[in-house]
Amino acid sequence: MEIAGCIVTIDDMGCQREIATAIIEQNADYVLALKGNQGGLFEDVQWLFQQAQASGFEDVTHSFAQSIDKGHGRIEIRRCWTLSELDYLSQLPLWSGLQTVVRVQSERHCNGHITTEDRFFISSLASQAAVLLNAVRTHWSIENSLHWVLDVSFHEDACRICRDFAPQNMALLRHLALNLLSKDSSFKRGIAARRKKAAWDHSYLIKLLTQ
Repeated sequence: MEIAGCIVTIDDMGCQREIATAIIEQNADYVLALKGNQGGLFEDVQWLFQQAQASGFEDVTHSFAQSIDKGHGRIEIRRCWTLSELDYLSQLPLWSGLQTVVRVQSERHCNGHITTEDRFFISSLASQAAVLLNAVRTHWSIENSLHWVLDVSFHEDACRICRDFAPQNMALLRHLALNLLSKDSSFKRGIAARRKKAAWDHSYLIKLLTQ
């Protein structure tokens, strides 16, 4: 896969040293979600932010960015802090290109209730909170708007095709079909309903293929 110049974002299951090295070797950057599966590294990153917050980030080189989203009766505030002075991290030499650790705090206001969640990441990018916050948000927008639709409407996760190049070919066909269905605005229904109509209505199928 050609990823040179890209930012690769991966959930915590993909937070592996070998993956980080492969990304750096292909001249790309990474933002990897960090959880307990990385043991000491996760705890050390948490400790760094706890110490920085305890001092109000005074005399701590850091970057900060914030975004506010409103919709569906909910307000979500995302705050992002990044640190690049990582000498405390004993595992630093083991991670290719690691420059920055990231904390993203999501504060959700819904029906009078407030909930907060902290997530932590490691990244090869420079300590620029606005850039890293956008990378994290973009990751979840792709997960929600693309992967969810492919699973629900095309049952991608249930597909048993796994030999040779067949999985890649089927993924390409699903993306092509999704793009064609998404472009049509004449049929005011969801993707699953449009797909069913295309299977039943030959004229609608031709319209999709020639639009």
